[in-house]
Amino acid sequence: MQKLVEAKFSIGNIVKHRFLNFRGVIFDLDPEFNNTEEWYLAIPEQIRPIKEQPFYHLFAENEEIFYRSFEKLDKSKPVYLYCRSGNRSKKSADILIELGFSKVYDLNGGFIEWNLNELK
Repeated sequence: MQKLVEAKFSIGNIVKHRFLNFRGVIFDLDPEFNNTEEWYLAIPEQIRPIKEQPFYHLFAENEEIFYRSFEKLDKSKPVYLYCRSGNRSKKSADILIELGFSKVYDLNGGFIEWNLNELK
C-alpha cells in the first residue's frame, strides 16, 4: 500500500523560500524527491531537505533572476490554474501572463463558485 504524503502547499500557491531570496508559483509537486543525486547534492547541506518529503516545482523570481525548476515549459501551451476561492490562482495567472505565457486559464471564483454553480 502506498503511503499518504501530506503537502503543506498546493499547485497555484505563491511561496517565498525560507532561506533564499526568491518567491515563486508552484506548478507541480512530487510526493518525494524525484531528481538526480547530483542535483540533490548541489543543494547546500545546511538547507538541504530530506528526500522523503514533497518537492515543489515552481516558477521563481527575485530582482535579479527568473528561475524555473526542473523542466522548460513551452509558453505557447495552455496552463490551467485553480484553487479553492480563485484568489491564489488569479495571482498566479497574472504572474504567468507577465512572464509571457499566452494561454493561461483560471477557474474564476475557484472551486467554491464552481460548486455553487453546479448545485443550482
